[in-house]
Amino acid sequence: MSRTAAAHDAQHAQQAQEPSLGLFSPSGVVLRPPLLRLAARRLAALGFAVTIDEAALARAQRFAGDDDMRLAAIHRVARAAPRVAMATRGGYGLTRLVDRIDYRLLARAAERGTMWLGHSDFTALHCALFARTGAAGWAGPMALDQFGRSDEEGGVDEVTAGCLGEAARGELEAIGFRTEPGFDGLARRGLLWGGNLAMLCSLLGTRHFPRPEQVKGGILYLEDVNEHPFRVERRLLQLVQAGVVGTQRALLLGHFTNHKPMPVDRGYRLRSVVEYLRAATPVPILTGLPAGHVPTLVTLPFGRRAELLVDGRDAFVAWGHRRAAEAR
Repeated sequence: MSRTAAAHDAQHAQQAQEPSLGLFSPSGVVLRPPLLRLAARRLAALGFAVTIDEAALARAQRFAGDDDMRLAAIHRVARAAPRVAMATRGGYGLTRLVDRIDYRLLARAAERGTMWLGHSDFTALHCALFARTGAAGWAGPMALDQFGRSDEEGGVDEVTAGCLGEAARGELEAIGFRTEPGFDGLARRGLLWGGNLAMLCSLLGTRHFPRPEQVKGGILYLEDVNEHPFRVERRLLQLVQAGVVGTQRALLLGHFTNHKPMPVDRGYRLRSVVEYLRAATPVPILTGLPAGHVPTLVTLPFGRRAELLVDGRDAFVAWGHRRAAEAR
């Protein structure tokens, strides 16, 4: 074999091993296209074979194209079934589409190995897909938020990138984080699910919210952005009063960022919300999960059995090893 042919075969083998990653825009408009191209280059540098959907940069008011265009993009990605189907960004828009999505098509892609990946508005797709088919999704980074930041803004976070890479290669079985004192020795098993608090509450009472029997005894994770603590508390209490939180074995709180204090707060803050909620429910509530609208965030499955263990202040959520599998 000639050197040229050998080099070609080696290059082909390397490309075949690269996990495919499709970028698409199911929600808000991409206002700065160069940042999406930057994100694509960075993801390619991490070892992904990146493609950008043909309508990823479409615009219709605040949306990434009209409803039909965004729906077609979701179905187009599902038929392509890349290893990772990553949303370019969140915003708002999936609520308009949840009644029209072909969930069987998305579930078939998941069966072929597709990770439906995103957070924020993407929680609507995770919830509806699981509620309608039982297929799992993945809460994690999005193109613009985590891979389109300028170097001056911090660039790409190593933990975020590493966690995504391990998940895409099927190697990620657990994540760890630092939580508050008082939970040493806590051990819980159940279905791991959750996402953006506002999106979950917006779906409550609809056929797109997981059924009680699907998530009973689960481990619920939550995050949000641009919400004052009193709005966070109101929505958390909605989940308590609707009977959702009380059926869970643990509640994991991620980051609730980018809110402005008010003069009337007089010391009322997110810590106050957590303390109040702990008094309102016996369910263990842990803080510190690296999830939300932050540079450093982990990749978490939505809809898989998992185990929560706390050692001192170190909390671990595992879903890939034998003990977590025993919880099925």
